[in-house]
Order: sequence, then C-alpha cells, then structure tokens
Amino acid sequence: MDSSKNTDEFYEKLKSQLYDTTLWPAEYLYKFIVLSKSSGVNEIEALFDNLGAVITTNESKKGKYTSVSINVRMKNPEAVIAKYKEVAEKVEGVISL
Repeated sequence: MDSSKNTDEFYEKLKSQLYDTTLWPAEYLYKFIVLSKSSGVNEIEALFDNLGAVITTNESKKGKYTSVSINVRMKNPEAVIAKYKEVAEKVEGVISL
C-alpha cells in the first residue's frame, strides 16, 4: 500500500477527531523524538518560534534520543496538521507521536 495514502488517511482521521473533541482555537500538545546528536531539537524549536509555544525536552536514559514536547495554542485542526507536515518535511529523522 502507498505510504502517502496511509499518511493522508491518518491526517484526515486526526482532523476529524480534533474537530469532534475540541473547541478551537485551543492548546495542542505536540510530541516528537529526534536523535540527540542531530540538530533536530533546534530545528523543531525554530519551527515553533514566535508562536508562544512552551517547549520542553527530555533526553533518553542512554542519551541517544531526545523527546520534544511543545504546548502551543493553535487556530484549528488544519493548522495542527500543517505544523506536523512542516516538521516532518524539514527535520530529518523526526518521529511524531
């Protein structure tokens, strides 16, 4: 099966769930994982710069990975999904949770 079709289906389902469960605009919590030795944390922070985001990071026990949690007020589910896509496109090796 085509992975872009799976991705599109995932985002459509997420958008529907976000509309069903949340009154917009609303706070949204993003979670990402990147390799600690990469520039991924800085790249993610730069993508959320000037949005009033609260960003916290936590390194894994062995120090190989860093989790990045971002709490930010988003306008609507489309804005949430657009930011997920932007991070996936611009940050190499990122895992979105």
